[in-house]
Amino acid sequence: MCSGLSLQSSQYVVPEDVRAAGFQIDADELTSIVESRDTERLTEHGQLDGIADKLATSLTDGISTREGLLGQRQEIYGVNKFAESEPRSFWEFVWDALQDTTLIILAACAFVSLTVGIATEGWPNGSHDGIGIFASIILVVSVTATSDYQQSLQFRDLDKEKRKILVQVTRDGFRQRTLIDDLLPGDVVHLAVGDQVPADGVFISGFSLLLDESSLTGESEPVDVNEDKPFLSSGTKVLDGSGQMLVTAVGMRTQWGKLMAALTEGGNDETPLQVKLSGVANIIGKIGLFFAVLTFIVLSQELIGQKYHDGLLLSWSGDDVLEILNHFAVAVTIVVVAVPEGLPLAVTLSLAYAMEKMMNDKALVRQLAACETMGSATVICSDKTGTLTSNRMTVVKACICGNTLEFNDPLSSLSSELPEVAVETLLESILTNTGGEVVIDQNGKQDIIGTPTETALLEFALSLGGNYKQKRQESKIVKVEPFNSVKKRMTVILELPGGGYRAHCKGAAEIVLAACDKFIDGSGSVVPLDKKTANLLNDTIETFSSEALRTLCLAYRGLEDGSTQEEIPLQGYTFIGIVGIKDPVRLGVRESVASCRSAGIAVKMVTGDNINTAKAIARECGILTDGGLAIEGAEFREKTPEELLELIPKMQVLARSSPLDKLALVKYLRTTSNEVVAVTGDGTNDAPALREADIGLAMGIAGTEVAKESADVVILDDNFSTIVTVAKWGRSVYVNIQKFVQFQLTVNIVALLVNFSSACFTGDAPLTAVQLLWVNMIMDTLGALALATEPPNDNLMEKAPVGRTGKFITNVMWRNILGQSLYQFTVIWYLQSQGRYVFGLEGSEADTVLNTIIFNTFVFCQGQKGVDKY
Repeated sequence: MCSGLSLQSSQYVVPEDVRAAGFQIDADELTSIVESRDTERLTEHGQLDGIADKLATSLTDGISTREGLLGQRQEIYGVNKFAESEPRSFWEFVWDALQDTTLIILAACAFVSLTVGIATEGWPNGSHDGIGIFASIILVVSVTATSDYQQSLQFRDLDKEKRKILVQVTRDGFRQRTLIDDLLPGDVVHLAVGDQVPADGVFISGFSLLLDESSLTGESEPVDVNEDKPFLSSGTKVLDGSGQMLVTAVGMRTQWGKLMAALTEGGNDETPLQVKLSGVANIIGKIGLFFAVLTFIVLSQELIGQKYHDGLLLSWSGDDVLEILNHFAVAVTIVVVAVPEGLPLAVTLSLAYAMEKMMNDKALVRQLAACETMGSATVICSDKTGTLTSNRMTVVKACICGNTLEFNDPLSSLSSELPEVAVETLLESILTNTGGEVVIDQNGKQDIIGTPTETALLEFALSLGGNYKQKRQESKIVKVEPFNSVKKRMTVILELPGGGYRAHCKGAAEIVLAACDKFIDGSGSVVPLDKKTANLLNDTIETFSSEALRTLCLAYRGLEDGSTQEEIPLQGYTFIGIVGIKDPVRLGVRESVASCRSAGIAVKMVTGDNINTAKAIARECGILTDGGLAIEGAEFREKTPEELLELIPKMQVLARSSPLDKLALVKYLRTTSNEVVAVTGDGTNDAPALREADIGLAMGIAGTEVAKESADVVILDDNFSTIVTVAKWGRSVYVNIQKFVQFQLTVNIVALLVNFSSACFTGDAPLTAVQLLWVNMIMDTLGALALATEPPNDNLMEKAPVGRTGKFITNVMWRNILGQSLYQFTVIWYLQSQGRYVFGLEGSEADTVLNTIIFNTFVFCQGQKGVDKY
């Protein structure tokens, strides 16, 4: 066997450039081992320790960042970035814009007009119409190409923002955070529930590490990772447990990178509003085509009839051809004018503008449709911790040995007030049963890494005189059951220095207390937990909760030898204490909730916290009002559909909820209640609800990568007020597009009616092809720029939301469109027929165009009150 391994090992030859850089294995070999999950080749290279040595790294201290070493490692193994497709040049977008069928017809018409005009009238008199049409085509193409090009650049910028993910690594012996793009082979990465595996690698150590590899393999069954199955792939997600991994491949060498290489640049999908407006434009275009054909027939029938009467149908002069060509140009132009080409442009401009401004307001839009959807939201199901509250937690109260203590000053004096055994047990429980870690940073200062709850508990333990490093060295952790939203508790099993095992449990106060049958009394003795004491402790939990404190209970129990391989026991624990953690409500949340209420948006708080804590926070935020209901998830699950129909409109708080409760609530609101639902979340458990919602909003600071990937918008500052800002921008987009549609349709209907009716009654069109094109182009571009980029105002949040069934073009809007169209048509028809001009200008095509534009804008502004009222 040994000789076989020796023979295999001798087959691998280290490339000279790798050896010269101080490494003993190249990138291709590392990539191949993990990709093929080849345990034999891993053994050939000396297992985990051998790979670490060949990568010149330490499994405990990580890589060295001394000057030049990172660059050298990067040169050999690459960077953790995906190769981006070459950005499309501006001229490619110009070419795409030129493929428009109408523009091709106009170009052909312009060419013939230019040729015939010069041939019949000479240069430059005969070139005016042809050059005018060409100029309008250039303007259309320029505006369209510029808009599409800028949007593509913006999406590339947004993709870069999405990659600004921080991961925890150990380098130079210090635990620290670094950008995912800066990871290198040899890095030691720390993984926790909700993280996305940032690169390919090999398992170092951990507990109950469970990965979701469905995004990579398509298999929905979670995969256990341990010493026997040590391979981790980039792009997979941590469903449970925690651990450390040694990075072996990054960027395009990972399996995820190779998949990404096959993907095209995103951001080209149309939003629902764009699809709806494109449908409107198509219908209007068909109507315009019908009138264009009629116009051409009406304008040409006299010439063709005269030719037929004179028997000269086969004899055509240059003037005859030019006249027919002019008729054709007018007909084609009616199609151009009738089709509101500015609608897609206005939507694109409005959405792109809103996305950029929302980024400045701490909201990263991952899905373009979210901009408009949020404007229609009728319900927001908000998380509590970190969204409504500041997520800066501190322990302010505790009940230990039956005594309730408040902490405003340093806690070092607490040790003298409690039995030594109680303090020691409390410290052991906090310092060993934690997902956080106390580390020393590069400046030699003590730093705590972990969730806000874990940080608060560790700070509490350190203030009591606890020594994190010493306590972890004294007791060996042999099994960990990480906290999850179903059991609502975290448990570890320790192998004690003097022999034997002990389980420590912490979690939701009432759940852990129910698992206890003993407690540590005031003298430090372990005594049975009688009913009276249990009732007093439950009263303490309720008191803490009513003061808006998050309550956690800590307990322990001894285990017999050999029991560590079995399930961690759920009963028989000894009560240590209750801690009350304060998480202050964010500034401005109450005002934001009030703003939502005045805007017709219902806010419901969905949390895993105790119902008393949830009610206290909800009242402080203004969510729970007189007549509003707060219930627990267990009660919610038992309700029948008939009961839910009556309950949910009144329900404002759902406490002690599970992920399935949150998902069920969102489904009910969307289907049965027909609400447009926005959901906030930060954990892996929130992912189903975020996907189910009309718009999912993930927290950018506290949120896991799984939550962010499932969301449409990432709230970069984790603030509820930012969610209200997103809603305001969504409404702004909707109203701005409504204004533009009213403006555009009014102009188009008038232009179509003026030319068609004039052709029918006088045999001539008062507005020439060039004039119509320029009116259309200027109205489209300048109108879109002016109306589609109007910022939101506070009045937007004083109106009812559009909801799921609201009409885009309302009755008020139709009345304005038709009324303004009739008014403009009557005045323009009269003035043009009399040879008079609206503002006294005369003598040139430019004057006619200018008069038409000014008049259209003037009348439109008079009718804007209809949209504003809406």
